[in-house]
Order: sequence, then structure tokens, then C-alpha cells
Amino acid sequence: MKTIFPLLFLGLLPCALLAEKKAPVPEGVPAGYHLVYAQDFKGPSTLDAFVATDKRVWKWGKDDDHGYIEHFGNSKYDYKVRSPYNIALVADVEVKDFVLEAQLRQTGKEYGHRDMCIFYNFRDRSHFYYTHIASVTDNHAHNCFIVNDKPRTKISHETTKGHKWGSKDWHDVRLIREHASGKIEVYVNDMKKPIMRATDKTFDWGRVGFGSFDDTGRVSNIRLYAPESRKSKAGDPFVDGRK
Repeated sequence: MKTIFPLLFLGLLPCALLAEKKAPVPEGVPAGYHLVYAQDFKGPSTLDAFVATDKRVWKWGKDDDHGYIEHFGNSKYDYKVRSPYNIALVADVEVKDFVLEAQLRQTGKEYGHRDMCIFYNFRDRSHFYYTHIASVTDNHAHNCFIVNDKPRTKISHETTKGHKWGSKDWHDVRLIREHASGKIEVYVNDMKKPIMRATDKTFDWGRVGFGSFDDTGRVSNIRLYAPESRKSKAGDPFVDGRK
């Protein structure tokens, strides 16, 4: 049975975004999907919409009219299952099938594993997927991974040689997830050609989020489209790992 949460959540959306919900979805979003979450980071309080490994290293900022949240240091966080340290999840929304769009900007130094990450189907601290977008690809970088009660394991069957983050540019990112087929596709800037593909059916419902393994970066203009969604009751999954 479909949840009524998309209707309930409208009360939390800014008025400008209510109109957007009624507008046609972007090209590439399947029929039957609609906007279930939107975040433009209009002010500092928007950081409260996220649960993070360590909120002390996240802050709100604004670049002209471009609001964002930024992780500016390493989280004081560790956990028995090796996976990224800097994570901020959208606190109240869970989806199974979805299209997630956002703008990301990496603010760290250039090196092979310079990264930003997208987290999805996040059930708890030991069970989730993440996509690591980095300068160079290898078995631990620039791939899609599963964390299933053991250290992250690569699941992507297609990727590129790496992604050039640059020093100032915002990058448009889209991630598509279909549970029944196991499909995961990741696009950056060019929405016609994915930079990564993976197939895995392990996790269904869960939260989405952003961050980095151990670098710094900014997140802006989040849009989450799905055929259905539900209110998350998972709370704070990071309590046991905080220092």
C-alpha cells in the first residue's frame, strides 16, 4: 500500500517548492515519480533537516544566492564496519526506488582519492549503499559500494577513470535506483551518459544522504523524486560511533 507521506511532507516544503512539486518532473525521471523532498538551503536552520556522523564539522553557507551545507573537517567518528566517516542523511524521508539530484562541490586538495559520496537505501550504520566519486578509480575509489555488516565492497560493473572536481565548480549529480532490477546509475554533469553502473538488490527502503570518506565539500539544491516515500523512524544511527 502506498504511503501518504508525500502529502504530509508538503507542510514542510517552502511555498516556492510546492509549485515545483506540481510541475513536470525533469527529463530522465520515470513516469509515476513525483517530488518527495526538496532542499535549497535558504538558511542555517536547514542543517537541522539532517542527521550527521558529527554535526560539529558541518555548517551552513551561502555563495551569492547559492545556499549549501558544507563539511569542513573530519568527523570524530569511527565504527566497526569500515566505510566513509563524513555522512549527513536527510533525517525524515525514506525511499526505495528513486531519482536523487543535487549539486556537489569538492573543496579539498587534489589527490587520487579526492572524493564526495552519495549514500542511499541507508537502513542503519552497517547496512547501506554509497557511491564514491573520486579523481582516480580503483577497488576503493570512484565506484559504487555496499556496506553489509562488513567493510565496504565494490559492486559497480562499470565506471570511468575518475572525475575532475576542479577547485570551484559546482557539479550536477543524478543517481537512479530501481530495487526490483537492482539498477544503480550515476551521472555527473552529463545526464545522458552514466559514469557508473551497478546492480544489487540487497537493500530496499532507506534514507539518502551526502558526504565524503575523509575529505571536505559542499552540498546544494537537493531534489528527490520517487513513486512513493515514507517517514523515517530510524532516528540517529551514528550514536555508537561518535567520539
